[in-house]
Amino acid sequence: MACQSVAAVMDEQALLGLNPNADARYRQRAMAYFEQLKESQDAWEVCAEALAKGIYNDDHVKFFCFQVLEHQIKFRHAGLSAVQQQLIRETLMKWLQCQLMNAQPEKPFIRNKAAQVLALTFIMEYLTLWPKFFFDILSLVGLNPHGVDVYLRTLMAIDAEVVDRDILHTPEETRRNTLIKDSMREQCIPSLVESWFQILQTYQQSHPELTCQCLEVVGAYVSWIDLNLIANDRFVNLLLSQMSVEELREEACDCLFEIVNKGMDPVDKTKLVESLCQVLQSAGFFNVEQEEDVDFLAKFSRLVNGMGQSLVLSWTKLAKAGNVKDATETLQAVEAKVPLLLQLLVHEDDDISANIVGFCYEYLHVLKQLPQLTDQQKTNIEAVMLAVMKKLTYDDEYNFENEGEDEAMFVEYRKQLKMLLDRLAQVSPELLLEAVRRVFTNTMQNWQTAPFMEVEVAIRLLYMLGEALPASHGAHFSGDTAKTSALQDMMRTLVSCGVSSYQHSSVSLEFFETVVRYDKFFIVEPQHIPNVLMAFLDQRGLRHNSPKVRSRVAYLFSRFIKTLHKHMNTFIEDILTRIQDLLELAPPENGFLALLTSDDQLFMFETAGVLIVNGECPVERKQALMRSLLTPLMDAFRLLLAKLSQETEEERQTALADCLSHAVGFASRTSKAFSNKQTVKQCGCTEVYRDCLHTFLPALSCPVQRGVLRSSVRSFLHRMIICLEEEVLPFIPAASEHMLKDCEAKDLQEFIPLISQITAKFKRQVSPFLQQVFMPLVLAIFEVLARPAEDNDQAAALEKQMLRRSYFSFIQTVTGSGMNEVMANQGAENIERVVFTIIQGAVDFPDPIAQKTCFIILSKLVELWGGKDGMVGFPDFIYKHIVPACFLAPLKPTFDLSDAQTVLTLSECAVTLKMIHLKRGPEFIQFLQQEYLPSLQVSPEISQELCQVLQQPDIKVLKNYIKAFFQRAKL
Repeated sequence: MACQSVAAVMDEQALLGLNPNADARYRQRAMAYFEQLKESQDAWEVCAEALAKGIYNDDHVKFFCFQVLEHQIKFRHAGLSAVQQQLIRETLMKWLQCQLMNAQPEKPFIRNKAAQVLALTFIMEYLTLWPKFFFDILSLVGLNPHGVDVYLRTLMAIDAEVVDRDILHTPEETRRNTLIKDSMREQCIPSLVESWFQILQTYQQSHPELTCQCLEVVGAYVSWIDLNLIANDRFVNLLLSQMSVEELREEACDCLFEIVNKGMDPVDKTKLVESLCQVLQSAGFFNVEQEEDVDFLAKFSRLVNGMGQSLVLSWTKLAKAGNVKDATETLQAVEAKVPLLLQLLVHEDDDISANIVGFCYEYLHVLKQLPQLTDQQKTNIEAVMLAVMKKLTYDDEYNFENEGEDEAMFVEYRKQLKMLLDRLAQVSPELLLEAVRRVFTNTMQNWQTAPFMEVEVAIRLLYMLGEALPASHGAHFSGDTAKTSALQDMMRTLVSCGVSSYQHSSVSLEFFETVVRYDKFFIVEPQHIPNVLMAFLDQRGLRHNSPKVRSRVAYLFSRFIKTLHKHMNTFIEDILTRIQDLLELAPPENGFLALLTSDDQLFMFETAGVLIVNGECPVERKQALMRSLLTPLMDAFRLLLAKLSQETEEERQTALADCLSHAVGFASRTSKAFSNKQTVKQCGCTEVYRDCLHTFLPALSCPVQRGVLRSSVRSFLHRMIICLEEEVLPFIPAASEHMLKDCEAKDLQEFIPLISQITAKFKRQVSPFLQQVFMPLVLAIFEVLARPAEDNDQAAALEKQMLRRSYFSFIQTVTGSGMNEVMANQGAENIERVVFTIIQGAVDFPDPIAQKTCFIILSKLVELWGGKDGMVGFPDFIYKHIVPACFLAPLKPTFDLSDAQTVLTLSECAVTLKMIHLKRGPEFIQFLQQEYLPSLQVSPEISQELCQVLQQPDIKVLKNYIKAFFQRAKL
């Protein structure tokens, strides 16, 4: 009957929606039912009954019932009656009892959820209502495998809630967790440990999966329980015996790792590690080469790494404390592990090797601190070097053309090895240099017959020396003669032995990377430049059959030329001729296969620019060369723009616009070659860049693909403002007019920095233009900001916020550049409108970055117009609007005084008040004391205090006072 009554109480229709394959209607009904059961005072009890009596067979319904129970325990436990709390405890124990009798265990996801609910109940009730939690569970489950499984899962769930350091807890939760652990240590940990021992012993043959679970529990709990309960002969012997059982050995290894990792006294730690090592060694685990199971060896390597790092930590502590005897013994223990370390480090499986890198790194760090190295330690260093060199080598399976996850992992592993190499260089730079030189020289002598991976790693080692043996600003070829001559010899061999012709992309890349890393070598031995230039320019470099190599070489070539441009004089025109086809604009037709991508071509145009600008030829020649570089771009641009205006198909329009954008980008990139020493004017290139402007600006009025075109032309204008100086000014008004037509928030936001750049650079020269463009720009901004947007459209809201910031920073640039007349000549109505937006920005929008800018502007306006000979009517405006803004903004609830950015805004607010006092004097003090502060209900004492601080010369005092003033006001 009970079964019937509960079934009637639960909403069967809603339960159908729990099946993942149910239709949306049922699923919605299930969700609504879930919410109803969660929030009800007692309706959840039907779920408890269903679990206790095992009414439902459907796994989804069982899971659902546990979820409802979980909600009650997690969020409503305190509100439950004592009877209801008892019901939960009984439900869980009855459900657990059912598990003991079931022939088949529940699905893992049900067991995990049950363990979670048990763990939550434990956390809520262990300290108060259910101190016998573990005794009740253990006496119920005994050694029943199904029961033991849930018990172990519950222990792991408790660990996750109470111990796991990766989970953030509130201070209250942390206090509670500490109390729970303290109580457990006192009351039940010995019994738990005994239960683990029984489980490990009982099930190691019959139920290896339970034994593994139990080993995981031991590993998790060992960090905070009394180690003597685990690190004793009985327990350790059991663990070691399981190291020999195939199904258990990996978990046993992990468990030992956790034991070794436990924080403890350094002398005790050394003893523990040493006794473990002795047993492992006598059991034959150190014979790594005889072990074929790589998964186990990876775990074993991690264990050895843990033991090694623990010993190093003990040595560090003992050496620091001046305990010479124990430190010496611990160092001997570390040294004794080095042969094993080397076997694991050099193992062909990279995971096994990677797991021991930490110990190896720390061992080298120990050697670095020793005053003198023994012969054995030097031998160890060399062995580590050889191991690192061997392990840096690619294997046959590495896929260079299509790098996947395995390749990415090897790249990461290589980074770890590089750390070891850098550390080796700190311990013994001479040994490292000599070892690399030996490997490099031998390989380069036989590069024609050597496999690619050996050639690549030899060059790679030379490359890595550049970072391992530091030199200021890459000056590897001056100073320390031993190092200099070794590096110089190797570089000479690299560029003259012909290895650049090796037919493998990895070798080609490594060759060019190394040439550019040591580009200063060619200043010392410039006779090698022609050979290397040819390598860059032919099928070994820019015309290599691998796109990846061509792309990287384009970038490296630009760096090479930039460093060595003084040595390029005799080659300039030859290089320009050879790279001419690489400087052609790829047509927008599909299927055109260019050697370089447009991004790569940017580097090529910059390189061409550097060669032309830094050449020692006459100005006329530079002019002619730059024109021959840029004219094809201009010609192509005119043709493509005409085509774009006629084109109707959108895909084709996009292709044409991209092509036009590339042409402008390439022209822009050539201008990066100019410097303060070599200006556009000095090189006679003003006219050709003016021609570019004439060519590119018409794109601003193109009716289609406006975003792409405007963006590229705007970037070009930014470059020309820097390069052409005032020569650019005649182009600005027309360009601005086009850019202000039909614009979006993003267009304006990107246009404002251009105007600000012109304002800051040319100041008075552009005053007439600014007076003319000021209101059209401001009105365009107002119009965009006023456009309605959806309430939940976050992207639009962010765009408006950014535009508002850009607008305020534009006004700041105008007011701050000494051009009072730009705003002053806009007419009273317009001025008022603009200044009101600044007041609004300071007070109404909770954006501290914009607010800070607004207060800077207000302070500047007070300085310009607030004095005796200032703008008519402005003093009135100060008292009516600016002073209230300085108080209303910080009083807003959104003005967060604990936020650093907001505190900076408050500082500017204080500066504004100070400026008003500077300009208006006693009149301002009188206004504050008699009118404004009383209107805010500020007491006369505080009011007088504020006015006294305002009159002090030190602004710092005011800033500190103002912060305290508003903190008090907000209480």
